Amino acid sequence: MAQIRNVLSIAGSDPSGGAGVQADLKTFAALGCYGMAVITALTAQNTRGVTGVHLPDADFVARQIDAIFNDIRVDAVKIGMLGTGAIVEAVADRLARHGARNIVLDPVLVATSGDSLGAPDVIEAMRRSLMPLATIITPNIPEAMRFTGCAEPSDLADLSAMAQAIMEQGAQAVLVKGGHMEGAEASDVLFAGLASQAFTQPRIATTSTHGTGCTLSSAIAAELAKCADLPVAVERAKAYLTQALRSASRLDVGHGHGPVNHLWPLNGK
Repeated sequence: MAQIRNVLSIAGSDPSGGAGVQADLKTFAALGCYGMAVITALTAQNTRGVTGVHLPDADFVARQIDAIFNDIRVDAVKIGMLGTGAIVEAVADRLARHGARNIVLDPVLVATSGDSLGAPDVIEAMRRSLMPLATIITPNIPEAMRFTGCAEPSDLADLSAMAQAIMEQGAQAVLVKGGHMEGAEASDVLFAGLASQAFTQPRIATTSTHGTGCTLSSAIAAELAKCADLPVAVERAKAYLTQALRSASRLDVGHGHGPVNHLWPLNGK
């Protein structure tokens, strides 16, 4: 019998359960992994928006990471919301110290509702300390625009150019998520090495989009933990998210942008 893989989420908490560590833990479980979480922020939020953020001391975040790695084998790491440059630096220091592998960096800067989730120094701290450690970074279009200064993309070639520009800042691989674009299909572009690769699924007509970025990045981490190579991990993760969006109508959660159905492999399509 195959050994169950351990995946660590380093991210903020969403009390409504649709994003952050709650979404990550559901995704890990749905994909057959054992999930763990280091809390980088407490948020007051629901499907309608974010009304408050409380950040722990960076040293306490570091102590949480130490507690995990000093006792438990970690097969992959997903990084989400990091509210300050000091927290970014603390996370990078501990992951490097512990030799963490299969690191998926989702640079959460803005919530689905449009609320800001990161201080101005976060991007530069990520460039300096986290990008070189990450196996892959997974920005959405607004986040990629903030990293690159590029104009809003209109096609896959623009997404590829944005991904390449982020690669040149020190990333090993970049997946720019095209969910904010229009069209019958939703395409993400992976740039790793010298070439780009598009991953396309049908666009699902739904307002249940809360936590989609968290879900995709945590699914990639779970697949990497299970030893899939990077393009396969991305392909499987995108297929998982598409079905989670497709089956979100089975949920009745909130009155804004509802969550996806993370547990669809367990409760049916």
